[in-house]
This record gives sequence, structure tokens and C-alpha cells, in this order.
Amino acid sequence: MATLLRFAPSPTGALHLGGLRTALYNHLYAKKTGGKWILRIEDTDRTREVPGAVDGIRAALEWSGLEYDHGPGKPGPHGPYFQSERLDLYHAYANKLLDNGHAYRCFCSRDKLAATREKLARTGSNSTYDRTCLHLTEEEAARKVRAGEKFVVRLNVGRLPTRPPGYDLVFKHLKDAHASLPTDPVLLKSDAFPTYHLASVVDDHEMGITHVVRGEEWLPSLPLHRDLYAALSLPPPQFAHLPILLNPDGSKMSKRKGDVRVLDYAQRGWEPNAVLNWLALAGWGVQQDASTPSTSSSGQGSKQAPDSTTIMSMEDMIQSFDFSVITHRRTILDPTKLEYMNKHHLMQVMSTPEGLRTLAERTLPFVKEHFPDSPHTSIPYLERVIFALQGRITKLGDVPTLAPFFFAKPDYSSAEAKKMYHSFPSANYQKVIDSLVPRLADMQASWDAASLSAVLHDENAKIGLKQKEYMTILRHRLTGMKTGPSVADTLYALGPELGIARLRTGEC
Repeated sequence: MATLLRFAPSPTGALHLGGLRTALYNHLYAKKTGGKWILRIEDTDRTREVPGAVDGIRAALEWSGLEYDHGPGKPGPHGPYFQSERLDLYHAYANKLLDNGHAYRCFCSRDKLAATREKLARTGSNSTYDRTCLHLTEEEAARKVRAGEKFVVRLNVGRLPTRPPGYDLVFKHLKDAHASLPTDPVLLKSDAFPTYHLASVVDDHEMGITHVVRGEEWLPSLPLHRDLYAALSLPPPQFAHLPILLNPDGSKMSKRKGDVRVLDYAQRGWEPNAVLNWLALAGWGVQQDASTPSTSSSGQGSKQAPDSTTIMSMEDMIQSFDFSVITHRRTILDPTKLEYMNKHHLMQVMSTPEGLRTLAERTLPFVKEHFPDSPHTSIPYLERVIFALQGRITKLGDVPTLAPFFFAKPDYSSAEAKKMYHSFPSANYQKVIDSLVPRLADMQASWDAASLSAVLHDENAKIGLKQKEYMTILRHRLTGMKTGPSVADTLYALGPELGIARLRTGEC
């Protein structure tokens, strides 16, 4: 059977980093095994649905480069891909459970259920329901249905045989967690919509899902899901639960807390491949492969995961991915690792003309936002700017603030610029400028960083100043800032017209 996975978010908010990592792991395993993965929207909780959330999820996946094989906008053999469009299917499976005695209708009101829970708690019971409606006869239940009484459908856990605990591809052999489940969990709500438990089991079976890869928060529900497979006489898929990602402060990551929305990273100019690289390695480590006992201390029988800052392409991630190297512990997402990775991914992209142009096109909106009236925003110009800033840029959104002098006249009135100006004798300032400008004017046809560097060193030697003073004078005139690209790289990026004009007047 071909491998088929699914990424199944709920449209209750923006896609966050934890969700993106889940989608990524589905993608990696599908591609590594020659399989496919689908996007399924689990929209059965109508009260929590956020308008536009589905479009946001799709936009975040598109930005990241994770292309699902079938799902919304990509018809396939497993549709429809919205659970709200599959209600008849869930009702049919609920009826199967009712018919075979593995489920029953519960007509208890919310008030009665609350009172029952309180009563059970006072007696020291861990039960959440006293199973009152389990004892209704078929005739009594049918009469209530005909009378229009609202009901839910509950799983009759007592009818299920005892089975050994399950197995997880990440957590391996699991302990029996039935005691933590609610008493006879609800499968079908009074609004005729299924709960997650019924809908996910039915859909995973009907769609032919072979591997369910999802967050650790669903691990406590796994016994219930396995019970449902057993009650319906369905073969379960394999499961892999991913340890939860934590915010830098150690708190749980969620859609409503922390700097975690995927599209925020897109809007600030992070590299999608760097974000995926960062998420892929969050929680990777060395873990014993349970199916292959280690034969020596050298690591045979274990798989070695990449270091947490290894720079990886998508193909690298696909080749290296293995559930056996995902650790059990929860992992704090370290933003400094993303900064490191992003710098390196940027340098890889800008190493080709096509990549550099793409970066320039993506940088343009950030420049326009900060300098809407700047005349220095052509794509070729931005290519030179980005190349000059290589190794200094953490993310593209930083370009306008990192080097504002490329887009506007330097701020000579700043404290930094004034301190630079007073760090050398003023008599040398104009001397350096007057000597260099004619040389630069004669070399406009060969305006490249190497030639510019040679001219600067030659002129410095003629004037006889210390190199630091000479370059500081030029850096002040060209940028008004103490740090930045080399003077030669700065001149090259500015171009002959702007570079020479700024040296002459400082007014452009």
C-alpha cells in the first residue's frame, strides 16, 4: 500500500510554527517513502471557527513551499476535504456503532450532566458520567427521538474488550491511558456534528491514511481512537506523535500566545527554507531504534540526527528524516538558531543570479515601506545592495534599517555621525574627498568592487593617512554610520553616479 499522510488543521486561527512543523514532517515522510499527503480541514467545531483561517493556512503552506498533493483547491480521490461536507459519512458510522451496541444515545441536558459530575466528584469517583442513558430501552430512546429531544451519541466503552497498549513511532511502547479518558466519550454532538475523535477516525480510514503524524497533545486520546477502530472493526494506521514545541520562555506554543504565526515570519522577511530547516531540527537527536538492538558503543543500531544548526536543503531534510531520531522531550524553539540559519540560507540563495534577483524582488516592499519616496529602488540596484550586505543581513526585512544610506541621504546630524567626524582632523576630510573623486570619475566603465578597492588603497597610499582614518572619512561621507559593508562594496552598490555625487556634495 502506498504511503498516504494527512495534515489536518482546524480553522480556529492562524497556522503557527507547531502546525507548520507537523505539516513539514508529513511532507518529509511522504516524499521519503514515495507517498503523498493531503490537506484536510477539520471544521466540525463551528463555534470556534475563525473567518479567513483556511485561506491563511493555505497561504502559510504556500509561502513555506510545502505543497500538498490533494486538498482544498486540489481535487483528488479522497474528497471532500472539509469535514463539514462529510457529515453523512459520520452519521453512517455512528449508526453502525449504535447498531452493534458500541454506542448509545444520551439525552441528558447540560445542567443534568453538570450536576452528575459534581455528585460523582463528591464521592471521590474519577468518572465524568453515570451512564444513565445507557440503560434506556430501544423503545424509550426511539420515543425521545420522535419527540424531538436533543441527544448526543456516546461510545459504550464497557462493550470493548481489553487490549494491550498501543505503539507509537516516536514514543514507542505506550502505557495504558484509558483511566484518563472521560466516561463514555461523546462521538456525535447534539448539533449533529461529530467530535474530533469520530471524524478523524472515520476520515483516516475512508481516505486510506497509512500514517497519522500529529502533535503530542493528541497522545492521551490515542486509546480512544484505537477503541473506535476496534469497535468499527477497522485496521488502524500507524501513529507518530510529535513532542510539543515551547516558546523561548518555556511556555506552550499556541495560536494565541507568543511570536508563532507563520505568516508573521513571511511578512518580516524570513527565508521559508530557513524556517523549515529550523523547525525540522527542533527536537531531533539520537534515539535507539527499537527494532534494531545496539551491538556496540559505537552507535550501531542507532541513527544519528543532524546537529541542531545544520544547514539543510529540502532534499537534505527528506533524506535525513526518520521518526527514530525525534526525541521524546519537549523542545524550546531558540530564535538565535533561526537567525544563524537564515543568514546562511540567504547567502546560499544569493550565490546565483536568479536567487539574487528573487531576493531583490522580495526586499522591494520592505524598502518601499520605509522609504516610499526613494528613487533608489530598482531591482538591479537592490541586487547590488543585498550582495554588499551579505553576511550582515539576518532577514530581508532588516535591509532598510540596517543600511538606510542606500535609500536616503546619510544622517550627518546623528550622534554617531558627529562622533565619526570629530575622530579625525577636519583638514584631512576634504583632502581625501578631493583626491578620490577624479580617480573615480575616470573609472566608471570598470566600476566593480575589486577595482574600487585597488583605487582606494592606491589613493590612501598617496595621501599617506593611516588606513583606518582614510576609510573612516569615506565611510562618514558615504553612509554617516560607523559600521557597514566595506567602502569599496558600498561604492559599488551605490553605483558611479550616486557614489560620486554623494562624495562631492553629501546631499544625495
